[in-house]
Amino acid sequence: MNLRADLLEQWHDHLAFALRRSPHTVRAYGDAARRFLEWLGDDADWRRVAGCKAADMRRYLASRRGAGLSNASAARELSALKSLIKFALSQSGNEDLAPPRLRGPRVAKGLPRAVTPDEAVNLAETAAENADVDWIGARDRAVLLLLYGAGLRIDEALSLDCGILPIGETITVLGKGRKQRVAPILPLVKQAIEDYLARLPWPTGPRDPLFRGAKGGRLSQGMVQKATARARALLGLPPSATPHALRHSFATHLLAAGTDLRSLQELLGHASLGSTQIYTKVDAATLLDVYRDAHPRERED
Repeated sequence: MNLRADLLEQWHDHLAFALRRSPHTVRAYGDAARRFLEWLGDDADWRRVAGCKAADMRRYLASRRGAGLSNASAARELSALKSLIKFALSQSGNEDLAPPRLRGPRVAKGLPRAVTPDEAVNLAETAAENADVDWIGARDRAVLLLLYGAGLRIDEALSLDCGILPIGETITVLGKGRKQRVAPILPLVKQAIEDYLARLPWPTGPRDPLFRGAKGGRLSQGMVQKATARARALLGLPPSATPHALRHSFATHLLAAGTDLRSLQELLGHASLGSTQIYTKVDAATLLDVYRDAHPRERED
């Protein structure tokens, strides 16, 4: 194993096992580290990485921006590099030092696009009707209703095991940073999961995946996204009607119904209230659309 491959393996293990980052983050930060180490040269070791200054990071990011990197991607790349340098400092015996301070590019936060309650249910029903196999249709319906009804992230839903059975009024979810939270289960969602389980041709032991793929393994995000895309096309919904949009809809509709931000933060599993506050903007945008459609003077104009 060459030096660079050895560093990348150590970095991967640190992200996956010490920090318990999600597979997506491990992959993205691993790719960023590979590109940065290639830029530094074949003889780069942890001491070389730890010695990087703000000027080095600026030059590297400038080279990436020259290749067409967007502001959002540059900001993610910078975050990965800071984390990598922090790890390199610990590996080279300088864990008391901090990575160089470098402000990333400004990234405009777009508002999440929510689907209506009827659209959410129709998306789930259409996904079920469009499936080639009966139990797979019931599975897709249950997954999509769970995302909308409980506000789960798709990876949280697909990581559930049958140990949560029998379904009650709530389930315990393992979210980001391996933090547990309690998610409410609506009767409609409970019924959909039970209907799916009644058709499931696989065992449901406590450690078995709740949502199975066609061959019995844990269901992948890609399959849920494909089923959603097919249903979305049949319903004529916009590309923004994704599985993750169902979580946005859960948050937006609860906020519109009077749920306070702190309670919504707990239900969504957000680490900071700032992440939840974006839904106040979503709700305001929705109200503005209603106003423009309904107000007589707006219609006259």
